[in-house]
Parts: sequence; C-alpha cells; structure tokens
Amino acid sequence: MVKIFKALETAEQIDGTYTSKIVEKQIEDIPEGKVLVKVEYSSLNYKDALSAKGNKGVTRKYPHTPGVDAAGTVEISSSSIWKKGDKVLVTGFDLGMNTDGGFGQYIIVSEEWVIKLPTTLSTKEAMIYGTAGFTAGLSIQALIRNGITPENGIIAVSGSTGGVGSVAVAILAKLGFQVAAISSKDEATPFLKALGASEITSRQDFEDKSGKILLKPRFAAAIDTVGGNILATLIKSLHYDGVVTTCGMVGGGELNTTVFPFILKGIQLIGIDSVEIPLEKRLSVWEHLSTDWKPQQLNDLSKEISLEELHEYIDRIFSGKMQGRAVVKI
Repeated sequence: MVKIFKALETAEQIDGTYTSKIVEKQIEDIPEGKVLVKVEYSSLNYKDALSAKGNKGVTRKYPHTPGVDAAGTVEISSSSIWKKGDKVLVTGFDLGMNTDGGFGQYIIVSEEWVIKLPTTLSTKEAMIYGTAGFTAGLSIQALIRNGITPENGIIAVSGSTGGVGSVAVAILAKLGFQVAAISSKDEATPFLKALGASEITSRQDFEDKSGKILLKPRFAAAIDTVGGNILATLIKSLHYDGVVTTCGMVGGGELNTTVFPFILKGIQLIGIDSVEIPLEKRLSVWEHLSTDWKPQQLNDLSKEISLEELHEYIDRIFSGKMQGRAVVKI
C-alpha cells in the first residue's frame, strides 16, 4: 500500500531559518495499533504557528508537518477499535508536535488518540472548536464544577478575540452568563457583541500596574488565556470565592501576585491542560460542545482557509491580528 498526499511541511535551512511549503509525502505501511485518517479539516492554533516557525520547544525535529487538530474519516486501521469509514477527530497528545499533524491530507495516529465524531457535529464544526474550543470547554467545565452560576455575576474572558477566548465568550453567553470580554483590539467590538459579550473592556484600561494586593471586586470568575499581568489583575479583581482558569501565556509566563487574594477571599486558580487529559474527560467535554453548549453562531467564529493560505494566517497570529478561528480545509 502506497499513498501519495499533499501536506504543508516546515524544514530547517542551512542558515538556521525555517521555511514552509506544500510538498508531496508518502505512506507505505500502517504500524500495529495505528490508524490512518483521511483529514477533511484541521484548524490553526498558536502552537501550530510556533511549530511552523521552527520553535524547538514545540517541535524537536524537522522536516515536520504541523497541525495539532484533525477531523476526518478512518481510511485504514490496524486497530480493533476503529474501522474504515468511521468519522473521527483527534486533538492534543503529540499530534502536530513531533508527530506529523493535520496540515496534511493523511495522519497516522495511535488508536488511543482517536475520538468518535459526535453525530451532532460535522468535521468542519469539530475543527471550528479544535484544541482552542476544547480548551474553552475545559475552562467552562472547571467554573461550573466549582459552583459558578449565572447568578454569581459577570465572567471575565481575557484574550477574547483569540481561539480559546472567542469560543469561551460564545458558550458562556449561550449558558446565560454575563460576559466581560477583555481585548486589546478596539475594532473587535462588533465581533464580540455578536458572540454574546455583555460588555467590552480594553486591555489597556483593565491591566493594573498599581502594585496593589487587591482591587475592587468586579467579576465572579474569569477565563484567562493571556497570563502575565493580565492574570494577576484578574486574580485581584474577583469577588469572594471567585474562580479563575488559566491556559495561555502570550502575556508572559511569570505571575507576580501575593497570597492575599487566595487566603483572604478564597480565590481558586485552576490550570487547564488540553494535551494529555484522559479519554473520559475528553468525551465529557465533547458531549457538551456538540449538544447543550453549542452556540448558534458557531460558524461565525471561523474563516475557512486552504493549505496554501496558512502562511498568511500564521503571520496574523504573530502580528496580533487574528480574530476567531481559522479552519483549514484539507
């Protein structure tokens, strides 16, 4: 069995730079316990952009095909779990990091990485969510499990125009929460309002640089996708018994705060990991994403692009011009 297929491949050049181009690749055999998936859609995440630019913290060896998300149809299976024709999705684990990912027409993955596509989601809808939407779902699940309800008050979402943030805003609004969307993009107000945000706060006005250990309480809970001082400001701005989840660090990996919000106000800080999370928890979140959490405006969150357009959208991510999700039709 030999299959020739197209993929975006990033390679290291002699001068130490990295370039990406569409190439033809070849599959000859499927190892035991592996599944060959014909990819219909993928999606673009910040981690994909890092991999495509040669970030060795994400991808150790090149040439490499990025893409941490994929949805499509099982073509060949040496697994007893999956059979030809199954509609499936794959997010997380090592896909797109050191295993060739969804920016190619085929992926070969371990049987344990594969999830059956919910019947109420198309492959495109699954990739509008992708890792970003799955992470948003994990964050919302953490808030709900810790007793946060719409009656508690406003939920803040930082980085609200990004992948995780925009999906979080839409789902929270669907569930009846008032959402304060924090964004550095003034032009994004119509987009965020359409997703259901009840108020828009500029990052510049929100970010605290006073050094105070506590601020006036504003939010019942928060979903932070930025890290750094934005996360520190959110922690200081929560009501008593507030909960904040954290899943990103584009604003910095350091957290400069004190213990006072935690011991005086009972604040909880919850880290969100979407990579190695167990199957049972994955299935629970995807069940909600495909049913009661599914926003009516899900398709409005995304722009469909081709493999050839990935270069442009990767640059948009690094220039801070990305809004919503980029779904890649393979």
